[in-house]
Amino acid sequence: MHLIESGNVAAATGVMLSRAQVIAAYPITPQTPLTEKLSEFVASGEMEAEYIPVESEHSAMAVCIAASSAGARTFTATSANGLLYMSEQLHWAAGARLPIVMCVANRGIGAPWTVWNDHQDSVSQRDVGWIQLYANDHQQIIDSVIKAFFLAETVSIPVMVCYDGYLLSHTYMPFEKPDQDAVDAFLPPYNPIHFLDPENPSNFNTVTLSEVRPDIHGQTAPGYMEIRHALHQDMRTAIEVLEEIDSRFFEKFARGGNPFVEPYCCSDADHVVVCMGSLSYHFRDVIDLLREAGVKVGVMGIQLYRPFPDQAIVKALHGKRNVMVFEKALSYGNQGALYADTKSALYTTSEKPLMSNYILGLGGREIKTRQLLDVVKASCENPEKNGDTPIWIGLECQE
Repeated sequence: MHLIESGNVAAATGVMLSRAQVIAAYPITPQTPLTEKLSEFVASGEMEAEYIPVESEHSAMAVCIAASSAGARTFTATSANGLLYMSEQLHWAAGARLPIVMCVANRGIGAPWTVWNDHQDSVSQRDVGWIQLYANDHQQIIDSVIKAFFLAETVSIPVMVCYDGYLLSHTYMPFEKPDQDAVDAFLPPYNPIHFLDPENPSNFNTVTLSEVRPDIHGQTAPGYMEIRHALHQDMRTAIEVLEEIDSRFFEKFARGGNPFVEPYCCSDADHVVVCMGSLSYHFRDVIDLLREAGVKVGVMGIQLYRPFPDQAIVKALHGKRNVMVFEKALSYGNQGALYADTKSALYTTSEKPLMSNYILGLGGREIKTRQLLDVVKASCENPEKNGDTPIWIGLECQE
């Protein structure tokens, strides 16, 4: 079935098709219509789930932690400062290895207040131990949500599905809604190994000593450091797991095939733009114009940001002369986080491309195609002039 709906409805439809059992909901712009749509699905009987309105985002994640600990497939969604209010609980969910799925409709962070789009909210939470997927359009939103439940429950790590506020959350685009039977065949019911059970009482996530020690059965139990090492190793393993899940999804639905990066005109390109979210599709107009002028340039959208798919990026950028990283977030006092990660991945390669970093669109600042065209054209003409200092696009005044 083909629908023309908003990105928030695409996300909610993916949650419904995934048969989430517990939904924790707290409103925040521009995420609110997503959970409102889920409430409609539950109220109409289209979706069999517990819909739990709460008093804050912190409580929303607490509900998900409790429900997931009890063995339920759980979901919530948020944006901006709501995500930051969850931060303590995000660490807990990851450390407890709970397969929660959460959509983040990306929005700038206050102060000062803004309701418009950038990526600073989710990028600021990149190190809490959650997997992060970024969608470029509505079809990727619904598909990523379904794959996210499979991934989270396979590796026992929570997953964020991130998509641009307003640019995707509120715009209407066509997307295909898969049949419920097909999704059921792809995504098996959640079958947790460890969960809270009154018939089999257990303690979860009690105070853990710094060193290994015997457990109540006399077997050696990991200390805090071993638990963190296991999370890191399983995050790295999640790269291969996502590739397998995406392959299965492609066989079932004939969509996907690029679980890590989505290239456009990159195979013969000397110059490649790297970015995340809807910006990668915005750049396609720029690429087409420059291609018409004879410039061999392409764009590559990062779809998996945590764990960082370094080997896939090295492979995709092998032999390129010039790499331009555009991002709607930054690591204050350093560089753009995506730029730093990409540069780190390429550090050990024998033939490193020239690189440059561009910051744009913060707080919803308009991103003009003409600006992108001029910046990329100049970089392609003389990439040796590119430095390591981030270049701000669209900055009209400085204090």
